[in-house]
This record gives sequence, C-alpha cells and structure tokens, in this order.
Amino acid sequence: MLKPPSTVTGLMVHPVSGDTVLQNEIVAEQASSLGHAGRIAEKALMHLAAADPADGEDVDRRLHAAAEAVHFYFIQRELCGMRRHEDVIAELSIPGRVLVRLGARIGTR
Repeated sequence: MLKPPSTVTGLMVHPVSGDTVLQNEIVAEQASSLGHAGRIAEKALMHLAAADPADGEDVDRRLHAAAEAVHFYFIQRELCGMRRHEDVIAELSIPGRVLVRLGARIGTR
C-alpha cells in the first residue's frame, strides 16, 4: 500500500475544495492584473514627464495616455477592493493635470 507523501513527512494535508481552488485562481489573476495595470500607469506617467513642453500636441497626447492608464489602474484597484487612491497618487507622483482629466477636484474639500 502506498502512503501519500504528507504522511511520510508528518504534515497534515487538508482537502481543498474546488471552490477554494477557484477563489485562489481569481485572487492570483486579480493580483496579476493589478500589477500589470500599475506598471502601465507608471510607464505612461514617466513618458508624460519626459515630454517636451514646447511640443503642445505631443504633451496633450501623452497626457491623454497617462490619464487613461491611471484611470484603468484605479478601476483595477477598485475591483480588488481598494477604494482609496491617495497613497498611490503620492507614490506615483500623479500630477494634478492627470487627476483633473479623471474628474478630480484639486485643492477643494
């Protein structure tokens, strides 16, 4: 008779339901999507920061792309249950002009 490896090592193995496996997969996918969205937002913000202020059309295009990437990132965060974005705004140094494009009211409370 073969013994499972857990009994050989003395570890107890708890049966895992299909629901638990599915929940773990969902959480892993959410984390992956959130990380991906964060990297895209960070790159778009760096691209915006590197824009030549003299080229207004290029700045506007980069501003639009940054606002779109940040918006997508915020949506991903909210889908993961993270509703407050203040720390991320500070950490990524998201400029007010990007936040205004998302409908934020800067300087008012």
